[in-house]
Amino acid sequence: MGTTTGAWTQMPSSASLPKRKHWSFWRQSWPGLIGGLVLGMLILASVLAHLVSPADPLAMAPDQAFLAPSAAHPFGTDEFGRDLLSRVIYGTRTSVAIATGVVLIAGAIGIPLGLIAGYVGGVIDALIMRLVDVILAFPAILLAVGLVAVLGQGAINGMIAVIIVSIPAFARLVRASTLQHKDLEYVLAARAIGASDGRIMLRAILPNCLPPVLVQAAINAGQAVLLEAALSFLGLGVVPPAPSLGNMLNSARLVLYRAPWYGLFPGVALTLLVLSVNVLADSGQKLLSRGIIR
Repeated sequence: MGTTTGAWTQMPSSASLPKRKHWSFWRQSWPGLIGGLVLGMLILASVLAHLVSPADPLAMAPDQAFLAPSAAHPFGTDEFGRDLLSRVIYGTRTSVAIATGVVLIAGAIGIPLGLIAGYVGGVIDALIMRLVDVILAFPAILLAVGLVAVLGQGAINGMIAVIIVSIPAFARLVRASTLQHKDLEYVLAARAIGASDGRIMLRAILPNCLPPVLVQAAINAGQAVLLEAALSFLGLGVVPPAPSLGNMLNSARLVLYRAPWYGLFPGVALTLLVLSVNVLADSGQKLLSRGIIR
């Protein structure tokens, strides 16, 4: 009897189970919450750049070149006397805008390709996936550089190159999810009652593919920020004097000893932006794999 009583006293009450699940959710997702908070602040600053920037990012003052950080210029000035804080804010806006465009357009192309390849199969699947394999055969940065070399220098062409590089990730992920779901009972039931293939793909399979796709979108956003910065650093992306974190780092490397703050602040902004996106994606991936989010 004593053993039975002890066993009952050690069992958690039904009221404590939701609390433990709630605590488990917050304990496992706090890095993502911090990453989301930092990312939200950066996005808010970039969206409101015209309000929070202390100066015009293109306004030159040659007599104030390479000023150290001060109350008037918290991040200092560059070789043309332009306010670095303003240029970093507008450069972050450029990175956020390009990353958002890349994720939306690459997803709009890659998701239908993966859905069709996984559901239809056969020759269609083989053709789509071989095209994806061709893109994946090249390192992302080399392929992006090659595409910009063909398309020409500029922010739009750089964005197009990053979009092409990003499509395979969405296509492969959605294809794998579609293959996993298309033979399950709810899809077979929809097919049995006469639902069309398009309706089954859009109304039954696609919603179940969205949680991992959202995580992939966050991963691709971080990669897009880095690729855009790399292209601008190489002089193939955003064309000066338009501000970009990549082209600011390129200019700063020539004056590292004379004005170390020149490269420091754009580098910190780029690091925070990529790190917050990656932490958010990593947290979402862990929650997804443990079944906390579906």
